[in-house]
Amino acid sequence: MSVRRVVPNVRSEAAEENREFYGLLGFEEVMNHGWIMTLASPSAPTAQISFMTDDETAPVTPDMSVEVDDVDAVYAAVRDSGAEIVHPLQNEEWGVRRFFVRDPNGRVVNVLGHR
Repeated sequence: MSVRRVVPNVRSEAAEENREFYGLLGFEEVMNHGWIMTLASPSAPTAQISFMTDDETAPVTPDMSVEVDDVDAVYAAVRDSGAEIVHPLQNEEWGVRRFFVRDPNGRVVNVLGHR
């Protein structure tokens, strides 16, 4: 199993303001579903930050997202460890398979893989 990227998820109602501010730092919008917007560096596309109002398909808003190469294997390992699964493994209409787990600090991690 390997990690492909880690993205902080910032809960915010100020998408336009964040797009403009982080644009000053060199970020560009790469995804926008209305409730979540992701900005990335054009020179280092895995350097990303997401802003979301609420997660549209999950009961909580995650604190960060971790993209892995084999989400099913990671899910099995996390489940077997006894960690708290906050949102079950499922396919999403925008092309990812994901689940949420609570880390030892109480933070919710969105673990995902692209289909």
